[in-house]
Amino acid sequence: MKRFLAICAFAFGGLALAGPAAAVDVRAAVLRIDYDELLPISRYEHPSEDVGFAGARLADEDNGTTGQFLGHTFETETVATTPEDADAALDRLIADGVRLFVILAEAEDLLRLTDRASEDGALVFNALARDAALRSGECRANLLHTAPSHNMMADAVAQFAIWKQWEEWLLVSGSNPEDRQFADALRNAATKFGAEIVEEREFEDTGGARRTDSGIVQVQRQLPTFMQDTEEHDVVMAADRSDVFAEYLPYHQWTPRPVMGSGGLVPVTMHGAHEFWGAMQLQSRFDDLGQRYMREEDYDTWLALRVVGEAVTRISSAEPDAIRDYALSDDFELAAFKGQPVTFRTWNGQMRQPILLYDGRITVSVSPQDGFLHQRSPLDSMGLDAPESDCSAFE
Repeated sequence: MKRFLAICAFAFGGLALAGPAAAVDVRAAVLRIDYDELLPISRYEHPSEDVGFAGARLADEDNGTTGQFLGHTFETETVATTPEDADAALDRLIADGVRLFVILAEAEDLLRLTDRASEDGALVFNALARDAALRSGECRANLLHTAPSHNMMADAVAQFAIWKQWEEWLLVSGSNPEDRQFADALRNAATKFGAEIVEEREFEDTGGARRTDSGIVQVQRQLPTFMQDTEEHDVVMAADRSDVFAEYLPYHQWTPRPVMGSGGLVPVTMHGAHEFWGAMQLQSRFDDLGQRYMREEDYDTWLALRVVGEAVTRISSAEPDAIRDYALSDDFELAAFKGQPVTFRTWNGQMRQPILLYDGRITVSVSPQDGFLHQRSPLDSMGLDAPESDCSAFE
């Protein structure tokens, strides 16, 4: 029996099994707000009904694999709702005793729900919203982020451009608020890493059905003319979080140049073709479970619930404050199938993690790039560093 326990301890990362730990029943919930949106440009990108939820199911399976040796159980409820009904859905879950939440929602709804959850001592993981303010002046002590910020994504592509010596950028941004947020992040990245934005242009979103014949013709006619007479540049940086025009850019420029950002080479946390660092086994298990490829929402949800599982395994507690404190401690790290363990930034609750650069088929590169150093971790070369964040909730 002692030999068996020793083998288990080795297999699960050196987990100390000095004596029988108290069994813990872990209940969590994934709350996803569905918004009225246009269909994506490509039908390949049409989200399935279980987006995010399939990642939760995989996390429960993974947590249960370790938990069975300690008597821990993991159960996650998944709820899809609307902005109007989200508060009632959260209240119902809280009344039912849930204190661990993964929320997929836009920033305004996320903050409102997080503040409501804090009244009952609940811990929230953000698996969708990328707004910089959530990691700065609008941070919350009970809110941790597995979704990367716009700044992290912009810094990831910026590092690759600088590594390639593509230092003169043409910035093309959309007209919607989230497009402009990502454009701001790209401007910050240019300043941070020494690139020059030689010109900026804004492509106006006039609405309409993007996947009709008229929509395609409109973009095909507009973009080449829109891209005429630009300043000389090495690369086009696209800020189009609304999915209006960036995917068309690589083949509708007047002067052909590489495209990065929201089209061409895109920063992502995970994609279905990524298979390095043992990720093939993650992908295979997800494919079998969900009968589709993994999306970022699935991976970021999986990460959040794996943080919970890792914490419960190490501290034998499902109390939100205990999980938060362990996740923010120097003892925490989590394997994420991206070449190095992920951890949390203690100044704003953001998970530091590598960012994959994806061209639609393969992982072209992974940031941080070689040579981009930081006094704590190269991963902190992407996103808001401690002096750049106005977050005081974690002090």
